[in-house]
Amino acid sequence: MTTTTPVRWGILATGGIAEKFAADLALVPDNELAAVGSRRPDAARGFAARHGAARAHGSYEELVADPDVDVVYVATPHGRHLEDVRLCFAAGKHVLCEKALTMNADDSATLVAEAEQHGLFFAEAMWMRTNPNIRRLAEIAAGDDLGTVRQVRAELGFVGRRDVARLWDLDLGASALLDVGIYPLTFAHLVLGEPQQIAAAGVVSESGVDLSGGATLTYASGAVASIAWTQVALGDNRAVVAGDAGRIEVPGRFHHPDGFTVVRGDDREDVALPVTGRGYAHEIEEVAACLRAGTTTSAVLPLDQTVSIQRQMDTILEQIGVARR
Repeated sequence: MTTTTPVRWGILATGGIAEKFAADLALVPDNELAAVGSRRPDAARGFAARHGAARAHGSYEELVADPDVDVVYVATPHGRHLEDVRLCFAAGKHVLCEKALTMNADDSATLVAEAEQHGLFFAEAMWMRTNPNIRRLAEIAAGDDLGTVRQVRAELGFVGRRDVARLWDLDLGASALLDVGIYPLTFAHLVLGEPQQIAAAGVVSESGVDLSGGATLTYASGAVASIAWTQVALGDNRAVVAGDAGRIEVPGRFHHPDGFTVVRGDDREDVALPVTGRGYAHEIEEVAACLRAGTTTSAVLPLDQTVSIQRQMDTILEQIGVARR
């Protein structure tokens, strides 16, 4: 792949997240939607018509076999990711896979190892990491402006519609932590790194779906993170990074901000970096840059941290009483 040829994307599945991704893909120069695949041919054709895909495939197998697809965006629910990513790898396709990468850390580590064996690019589509404001926020937190960071707070929640199967169907991987809590957990990791201890509690439905939860994470530095998540309540969805010399305030919804505020005493500085489209464009740009550079991993979407955060989610789910899946 050269810097002058477009990166040709295939999108595997045609749900809501795929629609948003495809809309942002159209905003990124030198990237194109070559094909889409669905288990329902009519859904693939409709998606292709809406987003200008060159081809619509009536199965995932046909999509990954398409010779004009360089990289596949896997947009299925996370309960299917292990199977669907392996299908892509077997066909020799690079992969950007929606979060959470899989249902547990062992499966995620397995996929990472298989990507390495095949010599293929692989990353989790944690678009929050590529947001320009989040990247700048992390730089400030790592510098001297806030002094020593001692506290992170982040919460994210919404009321899940009952007709959205992935939120309630265990076979599809339903889990508020995997779907929503992964954002505050990743935010804390971006600022504070690996925790030493995790103490979590939550609410689990009669069918076994974790609906809401909270966790306190402590770190070798003496810092503490407090995170919360839910799919049954409307929170303010804000985040704060606090040091002994200042703090950063991130408005809701903190995981894709248009800006943030740095506070030092009475001084308040607003920072607002431009975001392309809904924000998915930035992960598309990152993957394209890696493919053109011939690298199989991204420093912005690091697989070791993806697996580490997945292992933290395993710990949290065990503590709140969710059976391993």
